[in-house]
Amino acid sequence: MSSFIEICIYEVKPAKVDEFETLLKDISVHHKSFDGVIDVKYMKRAHRQDDFNSVKNGEPAIRLTRKPKSVKYALFWELDNEITHGKATKSGLEKFYKRFNRCLVTMPKIILGDRLI
Repeated sequence: MSSFIEICIYEVKPAKVDEFETLLKDISVHHKSFDGVIDVKYMKRAHRQDDFNSVKNGEPAIRLTRKPKSVKYALFWELDNEITHGKATKSGLEKFYKRFNRCLVTMPKIILGDRLI
């Protein structure tokens, strides 16, 4: 049986980055302690590719330097099934929604599905 995965992209207000990153630590502890959660990882966008030719040539990514309108984060969350996901999501929103929502520019982009490999 395959696991269930959520990938979520967040756009955070630049003035709320520290608050958001502290909150992510609390959310991560909550999610990892929930029965049926396999893995929780967060990433902050810090680099970009120059162009496709640079990718083909194996050149390293370029660190972002401009002050952004929003700071992007990604969540990779793996659970044993979609039922566990629903229960864990509900629990997390009940506990963290107000603090979490204050930091966001817009609603998150969420991709849900079954793990293939």
